Amino acid sequence: MSQVEESIEVDVPVRTAYNQWTQFDTFPIFMDGVEKITQVNDTLTHWTTKVAGAEREFDAEITEQIPDERVAWTTVGGEARQAGVVTFHRLHDTRTKVMLQMDFDPEGFAENVGDKLGFVERQVHGDLERFKQYIESRGTETGSWRGEV
Repeated sequence: MSQVEESIEVDVPVRTAYNQWTQFDTFPIFMDGVEKITQVNDTLTHWTTKVAGAEREFDAEITEQIPDERVAWTTVGGEARQAGVVTFHRLHDTRTKVMLQMDFDPEGFAENVGDKLGFVERQVHGDLERFKQYIESRGTETGSWRGEV
């Protein structure tokens, strides 16, 4: 099992950053390789990804969700094995630190080489940078889900 930890500061309030993160259908806008995410129910999402030409589908279950604090998940079934948490930290009324921690299990030779070369860390860093650009350019979230899991 490999692990990645990345964080970024965004110039929006905690509530705005958290609310946007709960809009899983917008992830393809800022997450490289994510083709589509479908919200099946309050705690289950279906992901379609394409990374380095390899297409994968899997489900992810939200295991914990506390508004303005955290969203945790784990994959269930499908071809990908990962678990993680995103936490939101108020730095100022209009500034938030978004921290992502993820454990993942690379499969096969190519994924293991990519992991050793830091591909996943660079991809997560880039995804968070694009999230920052997306939410700061909008200034407001596209929606929200304030439920607790």
